[in-house]
Amino acid sequence: MAEPNLYERLVARGGFAGPQATSRATAAVVLWRRSAGEGLAVYWVRRHPSMPFMGGWHAFPGGAVSREDVELEEGGLPAWISGLARGLEPRRATGAMPATLTAGLGPLPPDGLPGVVVATFRELFEETGVLPVAGGDPPAREHRLKARRALLAGETGFAEAVRELGVVLDASRLLFAGRWLTPPFSPLRFDNRFFLLEHPPGAPEPEPSAEAIEAGWVRPGEVVERWRRGEVIAAPPILHLCRVLAEDGIEAGLPRLRHPEEANFGPFRRIEFRPGIVMLPLATPTLPPASHTNAYLVGPHGGGEAVLVDPGTPFADEIASLEEALAAAAERGHHLSAVWLTHHHADHVGAAARIAERFEVPIAAHPATAERVRSRGIRVERALADGERVRLAGSDGSGSAALVLRVVHTPGHAPGHLCFLEEGLGSLLAGDMVSAVSTIVIDPPEGDMDAYLASVERLRSLGARTLFPGHGPALVEPDTALAEVAEHRRWREERVLAAWRAGGREPAAMVPVVYDDAPRQAWPLAERQLLAHLRRLARSGAIDASEIG
Repeated sequence: MAEPNLYERLVARGGFAGPQATSRATAAVVLWRRSAGEGLAVYWVRRHPSMPFMGGWHAFPGGAVSREDVELEEGGLPAWISGLARGLEPRRATGAMPATLTAGLGPLPPDGLPGVVVATFRELFEETGVLPVAGGDPPAREHRLKARRALLAGETGFAEAVRELGVVLDASRLLFAGRWLTPPFSPLRFDNRFFLLEHPPGAPEPEPSAEAIEAGWVRPGEVVERWRRGEVIAAPPILHLCRVLAEDGIEAGLPRLRHPEEANFGPFRRIEFRPGIVMLPLATPTLPPASHTNAYLVGPHGGGEAVLVDPGTPFADEIASLEEALAAAAERGHHLSAVWLTHHHADHVGAAARIAERFEVPIAAHPATAERVRSRGIRVERALADGERVRLAGSDGSGSAALVLRVVHTPGHAPGHLCFLEEGLGSLLAGDMVSAVSTIVIDPPEGDMDAYLASVERLRSLGARTLFPGHGPALVEPDTALAEVAEHRRWREERVLAAWRAGGREPAAMVPVVYDDAPRQAWPLAERQLLAHLRRLARSGAIDASEIG
């Protein structure tokens, strides 16, 4: 068996120190209306694919609380708004504002976060042009458009825009509808408050900003059905809100929205971006900025046979939470039948033996992976072969409820690396072929750059519609993501070749030139990747292998 390479040794002992995960306060607005023709409808947008976080996803208008939002008292916003945002007693504003408009939010979020109300209005105005105001009709469209353009261009602040429009914002119409925290698959997490806001008859129609490539009114039940058909991808709170509103409406649904425990699998939210693919982010000793590895519970959405892919955590408390989540899933009809491994690295296999023993299920992997995990006490009982198709039966026994996974051998990062394609909706579980939050290390001799790039091209040929990486959120444009991976590697290789032609021969001496954009603490791994590029260049005849230091 091959000795662990540098990458494996670093992962096994927890990598190197990276920045601590942080959270950022955010707010989102669910505009809703009710009419005789369409019933209850909500307004949502599809984010532009170029946006750095969840580009291409469907969402409600919203965004982060800014410093200006917190300090708007000094910026000229009426005091009663900023007082409410700070969780203080409402205060009467000066001037002719009716006393009834100081009633507040009814209710504020439990924490009374400073700035959240102002941020809610600002983001709504930026993304849709809607500006809920007190005491009558909103300003004329041309005035709103002028103020919005100036705000989006950074020529003015929100407080100044509101003052120029001569309006008072009506916070009393907001209904708090729950608080959700982004799962820990990202170093930056969003602590989001949702608000419901009625769009009254006759109000000006929302006008989406350039951040949206689609926007419009949709019935909540239609959102859920389109998600089941794989036509849209949205975060768990979006689906939960729409599911509750479709079933209970606004007033009756508020308790379920504010207390969304039904959306959990034990201590985890049910993070199901695509039907049948449930993400369970687990803390692992991985390389920063990643701090978690995504395990996936895969099986028919309505229940039935399921497999658990890459339970990577070695930590006792995380394993206990995972066991609790799997038990809760079983109570809802999702019965674990096997543990599958994408590859042998420590941050992908840490809990495999424990889960297999606890739930009395076999472990399945590529033979090369089985060989490498045997010394860690992980016994692989079933070999997964390239091209194999595995059918996971639904709980009702019907063929239409089954979910089919195709096994795809993708060496390069590791010799036995496997990916799994869910054939129905094109969901691709990519392991460490792609990371949404960090780089993928190719460390010889286990890592091979030629094999890795060939595997990337093979994944592109599959026509997947959503890519689920081992680290980070799902990616909705797999071909674009994979093409960018290949392009970046080739760009790096051009730098390696340029450094070679300039006289570089020792990888360690070439790193400061080739990887000048990487932090110094990452240079030992960069040296290994540089060596992988040199070996690839030697195989192609571009350089003389005998000269590699």
